Amino acid sequence: MTLIRTFAALLLSVLAASPTLAQDRRVPASQAELRLSYAPIVQRVQPAVVNVYAAKVVQNHNPFLDDPIFRRFFGLQGGPQEQMQRSLGSGVMVDPSGLVVTNVHVIEGADEVKVSLSDKREFEAEIVLKDSRSDLAVLKLKNTKEQFPTLELANSDELMVGDVVMAIGNPFGVGQTVTHGIISALARTQVGITDYQFFIQTDAAINPGNSGGALVDMTGKLVGINTAIYSRSGGSQGIGFAIPANMVRVVVASAKSGGKAVKRPWLGAKLQAVSPDIADSLGLRSPSGALVANVVPNSPAARAGLKASDLITAIDGQTIDDPNAFDYRFATRPLGGTAQLDVQRAGKPVKLQVALETAPDSGRSEMVINGRSPFQGAKVANISPALADEMHLDADTEGVVVLEPGDDTTAANVGFQKGDIIMAVNGQKIAKTADLEKTSRDGARIWRITLLRGGQQINVTLGG
Repeated sequence: MTLIRTFAALLLSVLAASPTLAQDRRVPASQAELRLSYAPIVQRVQPAVVNVYAAKVVQNHNPFLDDPIFRRFFGLQGGPQEQMQRSLGSGVMVDPSGLVVTNVHVIEGADEVKVSLSDKREFEAEIVLKDSRSDLAVLKLKNTKEQFPTLELANSDELMVGDVVMAIGNPFGVGQTVTHGIISALARTQVGITDYQFFIQTDAAINPGNSGGALVDMTGKLVGINTAIYSRSGGSQGIGFAIPANMVRVVVASAKSGGKAVKRPWLGAKLQAVSPDIADSLGLRSPSGALVANVVPNSPAARAGLKASDLITAIDGQTIDDPNAFDYRFATRPLGGTAQLDVQRAGKPVKLQVALETAPDSGRSEMVINGRSPFQGAKVANISPALADEMHLDADTEGVVVLEPGDDTTAANVGFQKGDIIMAVNGQKIAKTADLEKTSRDGARIWRITLLRGGQQINVTLGG
């Protein structure tokens, strides 16, 4: 009895010293509390998460097949051999008619796309819209008129670090899998995955095959599309990234309206990050905000009164930490109307109203160069304001931009890259695509090319 009294006295002294210990820990009061589970949420959202299978045919060329003796000896047929490449990902049903959102990198280059539902039914799907800037794509199930279960999109701006979330997808092709964790961070802007660097970070296990899958909150709403992981092993290490639902909403709305491309507001100004040295020179307490480097004449920024050296600190009351944060916030604003920019100008606060309108895209004149030249096979275009905004080019840059060097083309083999700006060829200025097309038909033996890559001018001589 003495031992029991001593233990009881010790326990009471511990509880008295730490009152929160007694408050935070208690015996479950009912059978219901013993059965707390995520299952009701999973059962509600799981039918709207799908598996996405993409396949494309590639030419597998064996150089030995070019030798007729080798072919005859081994009894092989000449010519390139076709091979089917397959990729696996996940998707989310966002409209009852059969609209599915996934990642562009899941279906990129696919000749055939199929979607498998949680009930094992499989449908062929067509690609309705691809938005490489956000890495989001929208698919539409073919030959069906039924109504499918969907996920409602949450307001991702209301998320907080520490919120509990679940990731649902098809990792490694094992089948639909649910993991849970928390929001580890918000507004991750240095990930380097897409043009819009503004990701939700979570420690919910995300693995290969989860791309395009759902990140949902405890109300069963879609807060993000899982798109990437940070991993040294290829598997989950507790650092996953999801595209916020507010960006998903913009892309899905464009697909529903019948658009083939996502239309977003255009600022018409080049922004740069605030370094510690710049912060010191401006008298800022911390290096945050988006500094205006230059403004395009007659753009929404110019008409709003934005000037070089202005520091944008907020948009519609939402704080801006860096240019990536601004790009995301501005891109998710609905077209029409205005947005309010909070600006620091020479140390004084200024509020500006900028119109939310698209960039003009007239005169882009895309074409594929076919003449026998180093540019053969490259897809090129004139630099319109819309293209400059899309590819992060200076709108006043003169030349023709390479949109795609192509696959196994002369242009690709020579080394041209997406975003290269062709400025001059053999001493002739290249101002538009027609100039480059004409020059490529000259049949020159030596090609002296001046191009701009990453802001650096490069002079190249080919042939001879």
